[in-house]
Amino acid sequence: MSDRTTVTAARRGFSLIELLIVISIILIIITMAVPKFNKAKEFANETQAISAIRTIHEVQVQYQSQYGRFATSLTELGPPQSGAASPASADLIDATFAAGVKSGYKFTVTGNQNGYVINANPETYGTTGNRTFFSDQTMVIRANDGAEPATASSKELR
Repeated sequence: MSDRTTVTAARRGFSLIELLIVISIILIIITMAVPKFNKAKEFANETQAISAIRTIHEVQVQYQSQYGRFATSLTELGPPQSGAASPASADLIDATFAAGVKSGYKFTVTGNQNGYVINANPETYGTTGNRTFFSDQTMVIRANDGAEPATASSKELR
């Protein structure tokens, strides 16, 4: 009976081989999960970029009704440095978005009296997004599945 107790007492922990097998299995699972996580993150960034373009459309309509023209940049849609809102900074979007970067995408807006153009490109193509986006005052969003910026002739999103 004492021999049995000694054998049981010596077998309380895991062997080095058992630990290495468990660690190997965990690493295999992580290796399979990380690419899927990255794809999901890219998809989320692209979805947020499309949403941000729609937001720009909405605030451009507001800006045009208040000031009689479309904003020529995101800065004009953003908050003022100090004081009240004005055509130079209408306080329609937050300062981070007005700086031109949101959810892994860089946004640019150019405009004039008759319209505006929005471009959204990934900060790092292939990492933060795999598509580029274009839209204008027609409010039709267009996408390009490559690294080159989308244009008015790119495919329309449905």
